[in-house]
Amino acid sequence: MGTTAKEEMNKFWSKNAKLNRPMSPHITIYKWSVPMMMSITHRGTGVGLSGAISAFALAALVLPGNYPDYLDMIHSLSMGPYLIGLAKFGIAFPVSYHTLNGIRHLWWDLGKGFRIPEVYRTGYTVIGLSIIASIALASL
Repeated sequence: MGTTAKEEMNKFWSKNAKLNRPMSPHITIYKWSVPMMMSITHRGTGVGLSGAISAFALAALVLPGNYPDYLDMIHSLSMGPYLIGLAKFGIAFPVSYHTLNGIRHLWWDLGKGFRIPEVYRTGYTVIGLSIIASIALASL
């Protein structure tokens, strides 16, 4: 007769305790790789963009005044061109990265580009194109 689920779990935990294994894998045991970092960044930019769009939409609804008033207020701060350029890059990079990496994911949805060299090549391509597109957008 077979063993019960409880007996199997007890065997599993006693084996892990005997081998001094961690309870579950921890982030410190993984070798960091480009695809791993790109996945984390893709999720982060998605959450950040969605939060920023929601915040700006809510601000447009509840704050007094209109767009030209706030644009004049920003101009009156007299920030230097480097700080403005950095802010524009900070806005452009998440948009361009998330868009280009999303296209990469659509390519994967077609079942293409899953070999490890292709994953790295497309990853570096997305990073490079994101930086170039962000610089181009920030220079407008």
